[in-house]
Amino acid sequence: MIQKKLEVTYQPFNKSTRVPPGTTLFSAAHWIGLPIDSTCGGRGTCGKCKVQLVDGGGEITTADRKQLRAGELESGWRLSCQAKVYQDMTVNVPELLRVPKAATMGVNRLVLLDPNVRKVYLELTEPTLEDQRSDVERLQDALTAEGFDMKADLAALRTLPGALRDAEFRVTAVLGGDQLIALEAGDTRDQSYGVAFDLGTTTVVGTLMNLRTGMAEAVGSTLNGQAPFGADVISRISHGMQGEEARTELREAVLNTINGILADLYERAGVDRDRVYEMVIVGNATMLHLLLGIDATPISMMPFAPTFREPLYLRAREVGLEIHPAGFVQTLPIIGAYVGADIVAGVIATGLAREEKIRVFVDVGTNGEIVLGSTKRVLCTAAPAGPAFEGSQIKCGMRATDGAIEGVTLTDRVELQVIGGDVPPRGLCGSGLVDVVAQLLVAGLLDASGKLKSREEVPEHPLSDRLTSVEGVRAFLLTENVYLSQRDVRELQFAKGSIATGIKVLMDVMGISTADVDEVLLGGSFGSYLNPESAKIIGLVPAVDVDRILSVGNTAGEGAKMALLSFRERQVAFELPEKIEYVELSGRSDFNDSFVSVLRFPDLEAVA
Repeated sequence: MIQKKLEVTYQPFNKSTRVPPGTTLFSAAHWIGLPIDSTCGGRGTCGKCKVQLVDGGGEITTADRKQLRAGELESGWRLSCQAKVYQDMTVNVPELLRVPKAATMGVNRLVLLDPNVRKVYLELTEPTLEDQRSDVERLQDALTAEGFDMKADLAALRTLPGALRDAEFRVTAVLGGDQLIALEAGDTRDQSYGVAFDLGTTTVVGTLMNLRTGMAEAVGSTLNGQAPFGADVISRISHGMQGEEARTELREAVLNTINGILADLYERAGVDRDRVYEMVIVGNATMLHLLLGIDATPISMMPFAPTFREPLYLRAREVGLEIHPAGFVQTLPIIGAYVGADIVAGVIATGLAREEKIRVFVDVGTNGEIVLGSTKRVLCTAAPAGPAFEGSQIKCGMRATDGAIEGVTLTDRVELQVIGGDVPPRGLCGSGLVDVVAQLLVAGLLDASGKLKSREEVPEHPLSDRLTSVEGVRAFLLTENVYLSQRDVRELQFAKGSIATGIKVLMDVMGISTADVDEVLLGGSFGSYLNPESAKIIGLVPAVDVDRILSVGNTAGEGAKMALLSFRERQVAFELPEKIEYVELSGRSDFNDSFVSVLRFPDLEAVA
């Protein structure tokens, strides 16, 4: 059952938003880009995020009584990070006492720099016979005075006596939320780093971020070390089904991949591992399960139930990732078995759930994830597209590496764009596949049913000599030893048909038509290289004006960076599962009919 949204209006800005019941006033403000001051990460300890209730209830919490004066409470002042919305409300927001630092990230989004990792310099009084507080009490009292809560686990407690006394009680406390990560001698506030990772099935990308400036210090990527166990998640799950030893192999492969990237980032940026306190990592549900050594078998079979969906905050030493050993690894939430944390990060990066525009966000790959909506309502689904977009099961298909044809233009001759520049073409990657099929449709060498013409059918066409036959199957010759076969066209039809069906089903559920769609966003590494015009011609995306089809790049990585640099963005990510409705395609009676209807390529006049 969909919860009724409640309206919150913020004065004197006259800005309003609609949020699910239980959302805090602090989070609701951030959904519409309204900064409310805070230094404690929304934990109710700094007292800076107070707002005044004008209309609508608001219980007084323990944190309110601790941080606000009795007169303020009587006048309706509450801590916005503690006040939850259970009815329509109007509140007054005081003018910011400071101008928060911000950076432009994601898809042109302004992100306030408020990382979850905090460094607080303290000059503590030493113990005396008159002041026999414990080391923990002494540290907690000083941090409370600065507006921070602190909890210390056993490993941290073991470090306190030596760390405090060696530094003569002049230390920098490093906090991950309210958890003590480290005590460092002296003032080390100028050295604070974190890493954001996009854990892809094929490629892993890591970015080392300066948490003080919001700048990237170094970026690295490499192939996922799990590749020998299969190119897709189902193959890797199947390998893991062989037992604990096989799951350990998968886990060690991806840990070695990530830790290898980390070592390279540290060397290139000249940053010490022990100054890197937090990692935000996103990926599909299977990749996160395999990283943590959790059996992913249930994801692969009905009813597709993952072991966990909620965000996890784990010590790095527990996971085996080589940042500060007492640092933390944060995952973002998973929507469903096949709509993972990478898509949640993509929604954060695009701002899709926070703007009035109705947009379709598609991460095109073996599993095509689709999100449709606006601030009013958001739907998502996963469409099993198969490996064609990755260049697999295509006769001359290959990954997007040197020698791959990534772009095709057909006039009276064939023009090829090859990855690597002046290297001979060796095969056809996904973007090149989409391009050549679109160009063949425009050139009249491929009909709407997906049938390649023969040389005899178009004898006058300047490219008719490129129409040939390979092993008894019709084909179009792109260059020596690289061709597109009739079977390749069929593979693409099924792949694009699956994603187009997913989009159509979501639009039907939403009750909208193509005319209502403001933008189509193509994400992921494949989406970055896909020609929007070609995507429209083959019917992969709705037939909107081509200038409204945007390639938005690695939104998963961008969203991970945003969650690393801003606890506010992280909180939005945590709330998205409550806002996004998942539509399971396999259980819908209209899926097959919709799929058949979009298998054909569109009428060229209809997409012009």
